[in-house]
Amino acid sequence: MKIIICDPVSPKGIELLQQRPEFDVEVLSKRLPEPELLQAVKEAAALVVRSETKVTKNVIEAAPLLRVIGRAGVGVDNVDVEAATQRGVVVMNTPGGNTVSTAELSFAMILNLARKVPQASASMAAGKWDRKRFQGTEIMGKVLGILGVGRIGGEVARRAVAFGMKVLAYDPFLSEARAAELGIELVADLDEVYRAADFITVHMPSTEQTRGMLNAAAFAKMKPKVCIVNCARGEIVVEKDLLAALDSGKVAAAALDVFASEPLPAEHPFRKHAGMTLTPHLGASTREAQEKCGIEVAEVIAAYLLTGEVRNALNLPYLDGKTYEEIKPYLNLGEKLGKFLAQLVSGEVDRLQITYGGKAQVLPNIDPVTRAILVGFLSRTKTRDINNVNVRSIASTLGLTVQEKRSNEPVTFNEWLHIQVFRGEQKVVSAGGTFFGSPDNPRIVRVFSQPTEIVPSGVVLLLSNKDRPGMVGYLGTLMGRHNVNIASMSLSRDTVGGRALTVLNLDSVPPREVMDEIQKDPNISNVKVVEL
Repeated sequence: MKIIICDPVSPKGIELLQQRPEFDVEVLSKRLPEPELLQAVKEAAALVVRSETKVTKNVIEAAPLLRVIGRAGVGVDNVDVEAATQRGVVVMNTPGGNTVSTAELSFAMILNLARKVPQASASMAAGKWDRKRFQGTEIMGKVLGILGVGRIGGEVARRAVAFGMKVLAYDPFLSEARAAELGIELVADLDEVYRAADFITVHMPSTEQTRGMLNAAAFAKMKPKVCIVNCARGEIVVEKDLLAALDSGKVAAAALDVFASEPLPAEHPFRKHAGMTLTPHLGASTREAQEKCGIEVAEVIAAYLLTGEVRNALNLPYLDGKTYEEIKPYLNLGEKLGKFLAQLVSGEVDRLQITYGGKAQVLPNIDPVTRAILVGFLSRTKTRDINNVNVRSIASTLGLTVQEKRSNEPVTFNEWLHIQVFRGEQKVVSAGGTFFGSPDNPRIVRVFSQPTEIVPSGVVLLLSNKDRPGMVGYLGTLMGRHNVNIASMSLSRDTVGGRALTVLNLDSVPPREVMDEIQKDPNISNVKVVEL
């Protein structure tokens, strides 16, 4: 499997990948423009990037073997995650690698704004001694507003509390318990932070909700002489509105490490403003952070390619190695059940109802199993490049709703997957599966609400017939006459002389003549051949 390192990352991370004989690692000597990158990625199974290389839809489409994109850092603004998802490519980042380095830079910015260190240093370098001009303020007792208290925001909070600051936190996803653990106050109203904070630091991702949130209206609500710090994403701040707030004196000073357009243009007014402290996107630029990110991105890519373990993925739920091994048998059974049902259904359907029973209902993560079922079921659509990454998105596009249920109702088997397919409120078909003896021995044990036993592999012939003597002999003779070997057979009936479900596992697909003869029999109906 070819892995292309597109941007500079820690040599230790590269070495980890190069040590694996399964990987062919290519390190690009420079950032390639897109036309050259399109040629370079043709055989790539994985791409490793930082913030420089842009992994666009064109790049993703040019890499037919691509399975994973690893970002050595937090933000993935330079990766088209939607295009990757549609192609079934996992996008992973390394959120833990630069947590401390970015938090420390953010807090250094707060201290610099309070004490005007960069400006005083520049004045000294110019030969001046201007003590009065650079009078600062103490941060002890001041109010720090933190917008977004994830990993980095939490680390900033710890440092602020240690310096005696009062911290107000705004984060819709932060629990009261976590806020109490950090020693900070959680507020539900963002305006409360604006009104009270002496310093405001941003630690949110760039989303539709956060882009442009620090704008003229927000600055108008803030406390006079507030100081702004942004080491998160440049798009969160409306730059012209920040300049206006600085010029009016509403904002006393601002410290920015990130910008709407990077590199920051040479003529940008930020560069000449006395109230600005600027750094060139240094949040992750420490020796320790670069090493951590390089090692972490190598580890998550290797784990996914070699074992299927999913960590730090933006478009696929977390799945550690232990959980993967636990659910692995269900992935196989689920995909087989999905593919089996897909070949029994004719026409459009709009809903799958999946029930996890017995031991299956206590699985730590059922989402990958549901995805496997969908991959099998949507094989009927002939959709290209469908896999567990993009399958939910494709199902939604096709108008297929998926309902999952964990059931603790008593079941006949130790573990149980049951799938019902609906068209409107009408149940079209259903099937259930389990394991016989061990996880590597799956069986389909119920079809159309009737018990059966089907080995989910190879060719399966199903038919409904009148329960009468001689049916087994008739089918056996017919198959033998056409040199079709029967591997196993299962029979079940509703009542004596009623309707029966007959299922044969065959070594080959029956020829057309066999199917024609079976379908002519007035006692036989619903004849289906399924290939698993």
